[in-house]
Amino acid sequence: MRNLWIFINRYNAFFLFVIFFTIGIILTVQNNAYQRSVTLNSTNEVVGHAYERLNVFKKYMNLGTVNDSLAFENARLHTALLALKNIDSARNTLVKDTATHVQYTYLAARVIKNSITLRNNVITINKGALDGIESGMAVISAGRGVVGIIRDVSPHLATIESLLNKDAKISVSIKSTKALGSLVWGDRNSDYRTAFIKDVPNHFKVKLRDTVITSGFGSFPPGIQVGTISNRGISTGDNFLTIQINLFNDFSTLQYVYVIKNKLAEEQKVLESKLPNEQ
Repeated sequence: MRNLWIFINRYNAFFLFVIFFTIGIILTVQNNAYQRSVTLNSTNEVVGHAYERLNVFKKYMNLGTVNDSLAFENARLHTALLALKNIDSARNTLVKDTATHVQYTYLAARVIKNSITLRNNVITINKGALDGIESGMAVISAGRGVVGIIRDVSPHLATIESLLNKDAKISVSIKSTKALGSLVWGDRNSDYRTAFIKDVPNHFKVKLRDTVITSGFGSFPPGIQVGTISNRGISTGDNFLTIQINLFNDFSTLQYVYVIKNKLAEEQKVLESKLPNEQ
């Protein structure tokens, strides 16, 4: 307390100046219309700029919530679109619940961890078993393109075996020729923008920039775009080609993905388990 009093006493002239200056400004503004108008306009402008900056900051802070809601809405629309595609337009069909008329449904998830520089890249998402995620489900990007397959699942999280993984293998087809092959990242590949199609029969004519899509064999629905052919293929010497493609997906910017649930997956698994083992 003593030090405070000494400080005030030492700088009392300054404090008196501030007090009288403030009183002078207040009296001037109150008793002069022009000064009052200028002061109010200046104050409103400063406050307006401050609120504008604050609103921009609030919008920025809410971007995550907005993106989440948009991703969930897109997932719902994807599912509804599949339902409409499955309706026979030649018959007068009333769809009461579109979710029951499709084999595949979409669940939006946010990427919380991603890698693209490793040999076996893994992606972590913020959805898990409590959200209906199961191992083996297909995952595509919120834009377009194959991302990978669900590998491990916890109650609230799940990991994806990325396409950028030496063990990844997905059945695909070339759109124009219907030629089938296996999509892999490649044994010596380190470019997250490219991948390879193996085991394409060499009697098919390969066209540059032809589109590659999922075949529908396996976890992925048919017709999911993967990329475009960037070379005419290299013969492996056993009547098959290995073809390089440019991926549609940019794995370095993944923020949201769609996990695809196949409603017939368990039924198909049980049915195929009854088949005799191939010798």
